[in-house]
Amino acid sequence: MKLNIKNTLIENLPADDNLENSRRQVTEAVFSYVNPKKTKAPKVIHTSHEMADLLGISEKETQSTLFKNVFTGNKIYPNTKPYAMCYGGHQFGNWAGQLGDGRAINLFEIDHQNKNWKVQLKGAGETPYSRTADGLAVLRSSIREYLCAEAMFHLRVPTTRSLSLSLTGDEVLRDVLYDGNPAYEKGAIVSRVSPSFLRFGNFEIFAARNDKKNLKILTDYTIKHHFPQLGEPSKETYIQFFKEVTKRTLKMIIHWQRVGFVHGVMNTDNMSILGLTIDYGPYGWLEGFDFGWTPNTTDVQNKRYRYGNQPNIGLWNLYKLANALYPIIEEAEPLENILNQYKVNFEKKSFKMMKSKLGLFSEEDNDLDFVQNLEDCLQLAETDMTIFFRLLSNFTDEKSGLEIIKKAIYNFEDVSDEVIDKWDFWFLHYKTRLQFEFTTDSKRKKKMNKVNPKYVLRNYMAQLAIDAADKGDFTLIDELYKLLKKPYKEQPKHEKWFAKRPEWARHKVGCSMLSCSS
Repeated sequence: MKLNIKNTLIENLPADDNLENSRRQVTEAVFSYVNPKKTKAPKVIHTSHEMADLLGISEKETQSTLFKNVFTGNKIYPNTKPYAMCYGGHQFGNWAGQLGDGRAINLFEIDHQNKNWKVQLKGAGETPYSRTADGLAVLRSSIREYLCAEAMFHLRVPTTRSLSLSLTGDEVLRDVLYDGNPAYEKGAIVSRVSPSFLRFGNFEIFAARNDKKNLKILTDYTIKHHFPQLGEPSKETYIQFFKEVTKRTLKMIIHWQRVGFVHGVMNTDNMSILGLTIDYGPYGWLEGFDFGWTPNTTDVQNKRYRYGNQPNIGLWNLYKLANALYPIIEEAEPLENILNQYKVNFEKKSFKMMKSKLGLFSEEDNDLDFVQNLEDCLQLAETDMTIFFRLLSNFTDEKSGLEIIKKAIYNFEDVSDEVIDKWDFWFLHYKTRLQFEFTTDSKRKKKMNKVNPKYVLRNYMAQLAIDAADKGDFTLIDELYKLLKKPYKEQPKHEKWFAKRPEWARHKVGCSMLSCSS
């Protein structure tokens, strides 16, 4: 296994000069050198051969002892220096100070086919940023992250990627419900890949410490290596950099809203500077369409990170990034203009996205009211978002709309006549509105099925894979991995996964809401 290793980050950004792996405040540094913890009996249980190929690793090489040892942290690849990054962040709206890679260790960079990838391990042991934690990860959370990152990529949502999922052979103590009942679980490691793991928090920590010198070094590096089209660093370049990050962040969140994904922990330390979905913790997909739903037990009271609030939180986080960049720009007005434009762009892009889900591509005066009426109808009875929009593409003049989509409604037999009347009224308008599209039913269906996935990684599906893997059976991980590589295809063999959440999963741990340790 010969990798084309590069060291652009560690050669161009300031390193922590303390080489001890001890918990501490790290100043004037973007990262600290630290080696992964060796594990008792590492075993690779799944690999994304698609991602491996992008790194220049063959399928045969992924089965080698060297691959296993490198991507579980048991062997340092020659001429590389693993490191953990320093960053801060606002968590649930409050400044939390230094956070950093508490259980992520970056192994190296790989250049392959004119692309640069950073490769890291999540769950590979403690770092200077672990605070009181052990830096390890468990199998259940690792399966969820491994599968979700790849699923999101194939949904065309900007995201970090997964390379491999491994067992460590070690036991890890976790209190999954934070109720004072910790238990030992199987340790695991996910190898994650991204062009960059830089976050809003990397910039915030320097601003919070009034370290303008290193803030500028980090910003210049980021522009040179990730936004080279912006040109040489200058005040105007920094403004354009912020504008580009804002556009990418909004694009990512619009995609989240399109597929019904709820991140669950949109803290600023979980916001990628490249506009990629990063850190898959207590995430979930909307099952019953509900703007107020959050998958995070920690957020259940305030619902800060609920589905309907994700665009607003994106903006809030961008305000914090703007504050962090202000010291090297020293002018508020251009930053405020960009943030104000975000609000305008969100309304436009969100509306356009919802219309595409409905198969509406022309412009009509009452379209906004029509979309809002649909959103109201979807909440009259518990209605599965993914199934509803996928089935809606089957609508024609000859068919009853409610008959087409009733499979999406939980307990349809209990739906009141009043609700049925409202649905019938909406479908009557839908039938009329489609007459302005000047396209065939089959062409509209094809367009709709490109934006409305048939399969998503529902929490209960991931939990079934976790339960099986706990017993040593990894076949369901592979089945879901393959299913989710083609989320927009019909895949008749896998029709069983095109179904509402089963009733047994409604309140089961891991199937509805999850804690931050999930």
